[in-house]
Amino acid sequence: MESIQIKTASKQYPVLIGKKAIQELPELIMDEFNYVNKILIITDEKVAELHLQTVKHALIKTGKPVLQHIVPKGEHAKTFEVFYECQGYCLSRKLNRKSLIIALGGGAVGDLAGFVAATFMRGIPFIQIPTTLLAHDSAVGGKVAINHPLGKNMIGAFHQPEAVIYDLDFLQTLPLQELRSGFAEVIKHSLIADNDFYRWLKTNIVDLNDITDEQFLTMITKGIAIKAAIVEEDEKELGVRAFLNFGHTLGHAVEGSMGYGNFTHGESILIGMVYALKLSKKKRGLDFDLQDFIGWVSRLGYQITIPDRLEFAALLNLMKTDKKSVNDAATFVLLNQVGFPILEDIADSELIEEMTEMK
Repeated sequence: MESIQIKTASKQYPVLIGKKAIQELPELIMDEFNYVNKILIITDEKVAELHLQTVKHALIKTGKPVLQHIVPKGEHAKTFEVFYECQGYCLSRKLNRKSLIIALGGGAVGDLAGFVAATFMRGIPFIQIPTTLLAHDSAVGGKVAINHPLGKNMIGAFHQPEAVIYDLDFLQTLPLQELRSGFAEVIKHSLIADNDFYRWLKTNIVDLNDITDEQFLTMITKGIAIKAAIVEEDEKELGVRAFLNFGHTLGHAVEGSMGYGNFTHGESILIGMVYALKLSKKKRGLDFDLQDFIGWVSRLGYQITIPDRLEFAALLNLMKTDKKSVNDAATFVLLNQVGFPILEDIADSELIEEMTEMK
């Protein structure tokens, strides 16, 4: 079992990572949140089939009433309608400021449940229980949100969890596409922070179907530690936290244009990372073997080109609405070298030129 302490200006909390980590949940609640009068688990329809009973069984030891609310899977959970339904459920079951929400699922459920917790009665506590590799990024750091047709994660808040319980056993049920989505965020963390970690990934991860428990533990612990260091320095994305969006400017635009849920988050940002690496080589003189990188991720099953049916003008418009952009230009996270990111505004003409080369 690995334990990482997240320390931000507003809160300090533990992240517990390992097999059978869910067994730590009841003791955590009894020790730290014994005042809680009701526990609400928000999960999606797929995760409920796989893991809901395991979590409910663990919570029996707390002696607290446990409720559940099941939402659609994936990005379809992050809508105004589903958010409103969750708030209605909380009110109808008479949750109050002494209630606790548990987010059980992937990044989408974590974002939704966290935003429900942030806004119900102006904020109640919640605990993240990730069930996907992708959620190793989103479960830590307190960014919670829902989507809008004009932009991903544009309606949200900063609301730190009370704890993150990461049970590696839950990853055994992940389909290949979800592993691929989550591993893209692992790659991202290595590129923005640690060249040795990047080399370890390239050497050790050659087939996403064959990742061992030890490899999962290594990559998740390292990825969360990288994110923790950035979040501790910049909790509310006023500076260096924007570096965590490497690959996301174009990636979010691709994801939104393809329709949320139709193209996974990780597969979208992998395209965005290839694009940002190309721009980094052109604009910052990045010394990086891009063809070697493309060969590696292609063998892992990633698409590295912009889908043919997407229009440049629409993608450009979405990139300019990205939260990093403060002027009438698209702001990108680029790399001076691996582990040394920088923010830079890039002219429309250069963005169109690079998109043309990636079709």
